[in-house]
Amino acid sequence: MTTLPETAWRNAPGLRRIVAALGADKVKIVGGAVRDTLLGLPVTDIDIATPLLPEEVTRRLEAADVKVIPTGIAHGTVTAIASGDHHEITTLRRDVETDGRRATIAFADDWREDAARRDFTINALYADPDSGEVADWFGGIADLQSGCVRFIGDAATRIAEDHLRILRFYRFAARFGQGDLEAASHAAVIAARQSLKSLSRERVADELLKILSIADPRPIVGQMAADGMFEVILPELAPDFAAILDRLLANEAATGVEAAPLRRLSALLPGEPATAEQVASRLRLSTRQRKHLAALAGHRSDLRAARQLAHGIGLDAARDVYLLAGDPASAKAAATSLENWEVPLLPMKGGDIIARGVTAGPEVARILRAVEAAWVAEDYPDAARVATLADQMIGRTSD
Repeated sequence: MTTLPETAWRNAPGLRRIVAALGADKVKIVGGAVRDTLLGLPVTDIDIATPLLPEEVTRRLEAADVKVIPTGIAHGTVTAIASGDHHEITTLRRDVETDGRRATIAFADDWREDAARRDFTINALYADPDSGEVADWFGGIADLQSGCVRFIGDAATRIAEDHLRILRFYRFAARFGQGDLEAASHAAVIAARQSLKSLSRERVADELLKILSIADPRPIVGQMAADGMFEVILPELAPDFAAILDRLLANEAATGVEAAPLRRLSALLPGEPATAEQVASRLRLSTRQRKHLAALAGHRSDLRAARQLAHGIGLDAARDVYLLAGDPASAKAAATSLENWEVPLLPMKGGDIIARGVTAGPEVARILRAVEAAWVAEDYPDAARVATLADQMIGRTSD
């Protein structure tokens, strides 16, 4: 029998309060916390399963002075806040009906039945909160040891329950897999790829960005392209995406800049602002994300001085342009020049131009734009130099 090693999270005060309130015989730690502990990885989220109904969970926790938030009460999930820690607690479930996007569930009291509705064997591991003893009904521990990401039971059935599991398969294979993809699971996701069209764009975007957040997403992105996944979820995929992604990863490593999934998404797209806007709109990205993606697409070949570029498109976008399009030396130089620097404001306003004798109107705005362009080109000199530039511009106008 496999047992979890002693870890700090197992003895955290908040978790111990919750276990005491619900009863150790009514609680198991489930999923990622168990998986990652067995792999020796950091644990961030500690999820709990219980046969107790949500109302009883709430009653017992509140009686123990633990705050309860009904975050997903329709699906049997509440969030408990104890000693500053947040834990999701979900009542055991079984699926009554699924359509690939959402499931109708019924509460259950059988641990194995609850485990059977999960996606992969490595995610269906349940640990006793006191002894650390791990319950494993589907060979998840063996798969974890061999680096095999495998659907529980029939892969096609698991995918039909939630089509997002297609993309989750690639993400988990990239994180935990070793060697070739598990054959039956791999064949099933390829066969079902068109069903991704039925998912909400937000869910697809969230999963795609998680894949691009992986330390080195290139092998799995290449596999997804070969499997036809992008034909369904990202038909705008650039023909030379692999070369751009290679350059980006090399530049990220050279500069020490933290990986950013949106920047990596840009590497998959052609350098066309309209295409970037189209993708951002379809994936329901935020306005800020849409503007950033469009800026990167529109300035992919614009490697003027980084601070000049930042004046037009912002610091983050300027840095990302160099990461996408520069070589390691220029990308590092750009990142260094932009670090701890803010784009300054032009130390001159329209009133300063009028005070120099120019009549209020369009000419003032034109001169101000010309002064600003010269100021940026000279790398933001001081106010005295800006005044000289303005006098020069006005003199030329008078001439």
